[in-house]
Amino acid sequence: MSAATPSGAPRRERGLAYRVWARLAIPLTVTILSALVGAVIILVSELLVTGEPFEWGLALTAYGALLQGALGSPDAIVSTLVNTAPLLFGGLAVAFAFRAGLFNIGVQGQFLLGALGAVLVGVWVADWPPILAIPIATLAAILAGAAWGFIPGFLKAASGAHEVVSTIMLNYIAVALLAALVSGPLKVPGSPSPVTFDVGNAAWPVILGRNGHIGIVLAPLAAVFVWWLLRRTTWGFQVRAVGANPDAARYAGMRTKAITVATMTFSGALGGLAGACVLLGVTHTMTSSFGTTVGFDSIAVALLAASEPLLVIPAALLFGGMRAGAGLMQIKAGIPVELVDVLQAVILLFLVARPVLRRLLRLNTVPDEPATPRATTMVPEVPV
Repeated sequence: MSAATPSGAPRRERGLAYRVWARLAIPLTVTILSALVGAVIILVSELLVTGEPFEWGLALTAYGALLQGALGSPDAIVSTLVNTAPLLFGGLAVAFAFRAGLFNIGVQGQFLLGALGAVLVGVWVADWPPILAIPIATLAAILAGAAWGFIPGFLKAASGAHEVVSTIMLNYIAVALLAALVSGPLKVPGSPSPVTFDVGNAAWPVILGRNGHIGIVLAPLAAVFVWWLLRRTTWGFQVRAVGANPDAARYAGMRTKAITVATMTFSGALGGLAGACVLLGVTHTMTSSFGTTVGFDSIAVALLAASEPLLVIPAALLFGGMRAGAGLMQIKAGIPVELVDVLQAVILLFLVARPVLRRLLRLNTVPDEPATPRATTMVPEVPV
């Protein structure tokens, strides 16, 4: 029989409840506070624009429309899932790097290179049977993203170059490389604007609704796989150990430099999958200005989830739902879709104050949680 606490509750049950609360308290609190700040912004902006007194129900109308656009119909739910899938892949990419104490803000570049690799090979195998074309094009996206992640990892291990700086530079290079290729050798001859051919049979199959492609299933499976990799494998333990204390990991005989390179490479592969999710699952072609905010939104997703792979799923759903419902919010409440960007920025601001929120909520370290890298408990310091 397990020992009981003074209140009579078994220690194990009380510990489980505390662990669940400790993991969910910050994300829930941040989400609620951000919604309140968003409501204030809606009211104040309406007052400044129209000069009319506060319309107290406007914020509720806007949030109601946002929720309806995200979950109000089968098509809305599918749209939310489609918007969530690349955010989930990208959030896992950032979260995995965080676990090794690395701040990978180059997911946008890895996303673009993954999409570029997918379209390059996808167009080449467009007429092949789908059973061959789909995995080959997807693998090309994974390898392209992994290669783009390998570069900052190698630079970090070889010369100590900070991954924040190198990934920012690689983001710009990725944008320029994509524009050059799509405007040049990949451009459809005679097209009025730079655009590639369709990937044809390499496109991911639709399994739900009008556009619910297979990525909506692969993304949560990837989250489970990353959780298993971190929690149930030797390499995952080494990744977490390096993130918690690289000096101690080095003294324990771990090859910290090799782990750094491998971690950034794997993170880049997940970023490449995010690119494949959009290119092979949604657009099927690429323009010279191809790009979304997926890479940068993924940082907020990972931070909101505290770099816990399974918590990345609801965090990505939140952001995906906001993207899916923003259009209906603008139609019904007259609130611009850019409010979603404001809400995401506010979420990031509150996450920066995570240590303060933990203190206010009286949260201590989860009892059975292994050593966690600094990047999972607060935003890593960026050298100025």
